[in-house]
Amino acid sequence: MIQTIIKKGKVFPEVVPAPLVSKGALLIKVVNSCISAGTEISGVQGSGKSLIKRALEQPQNVKKVIDMVRSDGIANAYAKVKGKIESEAATGYSISGVVIAVGEGTQRFQIGDHVAAAGAGRANHAEYVDVPENLVAKMPQGMDFKSASTVALGGIALQGVRRADLRLGEMAVVVGAGILGLLTVQMLRLSGARVAAIDLNNHRLSIAQDLGASLVINPKAENAVNVIHNWTGSHGADAVIFTAAADSSEPLSQSFQMCKRKGRVVLVGVVGMEMKREDMYQKELDFLISTSYGPGRYDNTYEEKGFDYPFAYVRWTENRNMTEYLQLVQEGSVRLDQLINAVYPIHQVTEAFESLQRAQEKPLMVLLDYGTIGADRMTECLNHDRKVPIATSPVVNEVVNVALVGAGAFATGIHLPNIKKLAKKFRLHCIVSRTGHKAKSVAQQYQACYATTDYQDAIRDPDVDLILICTRHDSHAELVVQALRAGKHVFVEKPLATSEEGLGAIKAFYADGTHNKPVLFTGFNRRFSIYAQEIKKHTDKRINPLFIHYRMNAGYMPLDEWVHEDGGRIVGEACHIIDLMTFLTGSSIKSISVDNLIPVNDKYNSVDNKVITLDYQEGSVATIHYFAVGSREYPKENMEVHFDGKSIVLDDYNSLKGYGVRLNEIRTNASQKGHLEELEQLYETLKGTNKNWPIELWDMIQTTEATFMITKFT
Repeated sequence: MIQTIIKKGKVFPEVVPAPLVSKGALLIKVVNSCISAGTEISGVQGSGKSLIKRALEQPQNVKKVIDMVRSDGIANAYAKVKGKIESEAATGYSISGVVIAVGEGTQRFQIGDHVAAAGAGRANHAEYVDVPENLVAKMPQGMDFKSASTVALGGIALQGVRRADLRLGEMAVVVGAGILGLLTVQMLRLSGARVAAIDLNNHRLSIAQDLGASLVINPKAENAVNVIHNWTGSHGADAVIFTAAADSSEPLSQSFQMCKRKGRVVLVGVVGMEMKREDMYQKELDFLISTSYGPGRYDNTYEEKGFDYPFAYVRWTENRNMTEYLQLVQEGSVRLDQLINAVYPIHQVTEAFESLQRAQEKPLMVLLDYGTIGADRMTECLNHDRKVPIATSPVVNEVVNVALVGAGAFATGIHLPNIKKLAKKFRLHCIVSRTGHKAKSVAQQYQACYATTDYQDAIRDPDVDLILICTRHDSHAELVVQALRAGKHVFVEKPLATSEEGLGAIKAFYADGTHNKPVLFTGFNRRFSIYAQEIKKHTDKRINPLFIHYRMNAGYMPLDEWVHEDGGRIVGEACHIIDLMTFLTGSSIKSISVDNLIPVNDKYNSVDNKVITLDYQEGSVATIHYFAVGSREYPKENMEVHFDGKSIVLDDYNSLKGYGVRLNEIRTNASQKGHLEELEQLYETLKGTNKNWPIELWDMIQTTEATFMITKFT
C-alpha cells in the first residue's frame, strides 16, 4: 500500500506493507484523509532540524542521552540517537473510509460500514489503517467521505467548546481563525454564544464573519484587547478559546486581559507558557487545557483496550464528540464548504504538504484522496499484499537467516546491531511488524530481503532458519508455538510465556523430548555475560553451597503502564535473575518464599516490590530484592556471591570484584549483560558445534513457572 512518510524535513509517498486487523480494531480502506496544517507541518519542519538545534530546543532530552551514554556507552548511545533522528515516521490522524475487516471482540461495526477515524499512529495518511474501535465513528447516512475525513479536527474543536462551558447569550473570543478556530466559531454560535474572532489574516476573518462571528479583529490594525472590552461593555469576555499557534507568550497574556472577572481561557492550540500573575490574579481567572478530542484521549484502557466510560458519568467521550461532529456537519450546522481548499491524490502528497508551507496565501484545509471502494472490491482490498521486497541476496548455508518479529526499540537498539556485528554467523532475512512503515524502514536499514506485517510470511518462508520474537509479552507463547510447529528454530525474548496455558502449549510440543525438533531459546541473557561467566568459573569449584544476594533497583513505573500486565514485572523482568541464580547453582529449585512490601498509598504496589528467596536442591540459597521504590540515580543491579570464605561482587555489569578469591576483575565502561554472547552461543547450537541447547528446556520452564508462582504471593 501507499503511505505518507516524513524523513529529514521531507514528505513523500512510499510503498509499505499493509496492516492486518488487530484484536478490538477495524481494518479500514481509506478514501480520504485530512492534513493538519498545524501539528503535521510542525512535525515535518522538526524532522529536518539538526541534532544541535534539537538539543537546544529540547534540553530535557539531552539528560536522557547523557544517562544513555552512562549505561550503554558512547558508541551505542550515538547509534540509538542517530537512528532515531534519521528514522522515517508516519504522519496523519484523521481519515474516512470503509471497514473491510473486523477484529476479534469488536461489536459495533461490520464489514462495509462507512466510518471516520482519528488517532496519531493509527489513522495515518495511508491506503489501509488498523484503528481501535473507540477511535472510530460511523458516518451518518449519506455523508460524503471528504467531510468525514475532518473528524479529528472537529473533535478537537468541539472539546475546546465543551471546556469553555458557555451559556446562551454569553460572549466568547476565538484567537486564531485557522481550521480549529473557524470550526470553533461555528460551534459556539450553535451553542448560543456571541463570538468574536481574532486573526492576522483578513481573508480568514472574512470567512469567520460569514460563519457567524459577530466581530472580527486583526491585531495589526487595532488593539484587540481594547476592542473586546468595548464590545463587551467593558466587562470582558466570558471565555477566550485559544486555537492559534504562537511561540510568544504575549498572545496568552492578551487572552487573559480580554476576560471578565472570573472568566476563563481555554488552550486548544500552542502558545508560549510564561504566564503573568497580574494578568490572572485580580480577576481570579481560570486557565483550562483542552486535551485533543476529549475524555479517553491518551488513556490506553479506553483507546487500545476498548473500555468505554459510563454514559451517565462521562457524557462526552472522544468517540461521542467525534460522532456528534459528524452529525453536525451532515445536517449542515457546521459548514466546510469554505474550509476545504484542495484535494490531492495520495501520489501527490509531497505537493499537498508543500502547499501548506508556501509563503503566499496558504490553503486552510487540504485533503488526500485514495479512491472510493465498492462492495465488489472488498475481497481484493482484504487480500492486499502485506509483503514488500527490499533486497535480493543469495542464501548462504553457513549463515543463520533470521526473521525478526517485532521491530521495537529493544530489537532495533540491541539485537539488530549485534546481528550486524555477527554478519558471518547471522543475516537478517526479513522484518515482521504490526506497522508496515516501521517494518520497511528497519528492513532497508539492515538490507533484509523483505518487510511484512503478516507473521505467516516468515513462518512459510523456507529460507528462514530462526524466528526472533521481540513482540509484546502476551503474544510470545502463541508465536513460539506457531514457529515451532512450522519447523523453525526460535529465539524468544523474555518471558517465554505469561500464562500457564501458553507455557503448557510449549511443553506439549516437546512432550516426547527435544530430539529432532527445533531449538527453543529464551533471551535470559545475564548468564551469558562476561561477568557471569567469570563468576561461574569459580563457583563451579566450590565445596559448599552458594549464598547469593541479588538487588534489582527496577525503578518506579505507573500502575497503568503495560509492563504491569500479563504477569507484570516479575514475569517480564525478574525472570532474568531467577535464570542467573539457577545457572550459578547448577541446581533445580526446591522451594520459593516471598515477602511483599505493603505500601500505605496507591503510588507503589506490592506487585513489583518483593523479597524472593529461592532454596535449591543442592543447598544453595538465593535472595532477590526486586523493588520499584528506589532512586533512579542509584545503580540498577548488584549481586553478591558468597561461598567457602570467598565473596564476589558484581556491580551493575560494569565491574567485578573478588574478596578472598583471585579472579579476573573485569571493568567495562558500559553494562555488558550478555546480549552479543547469547547469540554466539545460540549459533554454535544451531550449527551443531554444541549439541546442547544454550539453556536447557527444563531450565527455561522452571524459571517461567517460578515467576508464575511468585506472582501468586500477595
